[in-house]
Amino acid sequence: MRIIQLIDSLEPGGAERMAVHYANALTKYIAFSGLVVTRKEGALCSQIDTKVSYLYLKKKKIIDFKALFALRNYVLQHNVTVVHAHSSSFFLAFLLKLTLPSLKLIWHDHYGNSEFLSKRLSGILRIILPFFNGIIAVNQKLKDWADERLNLRNTIYLPNFPSEENTVFEQTILRGIEGKRIVCVANLREQKDHFTLLRVAKKLKVYDANWTFHLIGKDFGDDYSKGIRDLIVAFDLEKNVFLYGSKQDIKNILDQSTVAVLTSKSEGLPVALLEYGWHKKPIVVTNVGEIAALVQDGKNGFIVPAQNVNLFYTALLTLVENDTLKVNFGHALYASVVEGNSENIIIKHYLNWLETI
Repeated sequence: MRIIQLIDSLEPGGAERMAVHYANALTKYIAFSGLVVTRKEGALCSQIDTKVSYLYLKKKKIIDFKALFALRNYVLQHNVTVVHAHSSSFFLAFLLKLTLPSLKLIWHDHYGNSEFLSKRLSGILRIILPFFNGIIAVNQKLKDWADERLNLRNTIYLPNFPSEENTVFEQTILRGIEGKRIVCVANLREQKDHFTLLRVAKKLKVYDANWTFHLIGKDFGDDYSKGIRDLIVAFDLEKNVFLYGSKQDIKNILDQSTVAVLTSKSEGLPVALLEYGWHKKPIVVTNVGEIAALVQDGKNGFIVPAQNVNLFYTALLTLVENDTLKVNFGHALYASVVEGNSENIIIKHYLNWLETI
């Protein structure tokens, strides 16, 4: 097979990371693996394997004929047989299909608000997706939604998988005391519910002010991120909660961290959670999306209802107080990721599925 991943940007995010992960992983399994970025490059450029063929289209508008025909020429030049479009890049893939009818298209649905699918608009998807040969959903709820609302064939749920990061020059140094750092890797978006995390931080400060929280993820400079900063001040957490923005040296950051958390109110299967497991971090996370398929409460982490500050705090405090539990949870979560979410397992399922379509 000759497959390209199509993604709109390489700014750090779950869909963007998975586009890079697929492109990198496939170099070991198929004759040609490419990655095409439509609108904006970003920090994830540094994570692209040298064996991956790369193209940046510099797309300027919704229908950009220059970008479309540059993509068409690239596909023809490299005899591409499958275009794997991630998230919103499906529209360009659809336009490409109109010019190359024999091309096979796959859409990867990374929709993050899978807890609120009743509000999701499906009109344009109903029009365009019949031109696609298959859909990959990042959790079972998205697959069920596609089956029921879009009524399309060849829909599959494939979990995300972690990948070793390439060497990065960035070396973030976390503030706070070694052994008392709690990390949250999540872009500053409403679905990630950092406000719950700040309320937990406020309670933990009363118990032990030496514990600190480290928020890694893109700051979009919007009302949500302003609200986070305002609440940090209102709760007097300036010396307990630190924001770092987007970072590439996730392994380095996790190596400096003691506990990892996610307080999301909606998710697919977060790449951050897989990275926590890959690096053997003990976790407290919320029960949303496909997280419960990986995390067994009390066995390889703590999983609590979303937006429940007291239960999240209680679980976190249990970890904070128990060093043995931290180690055990970290090793157990790593084993779970290796068993069910390793690159090798997911890519084999992916390629077998592609063979059927």
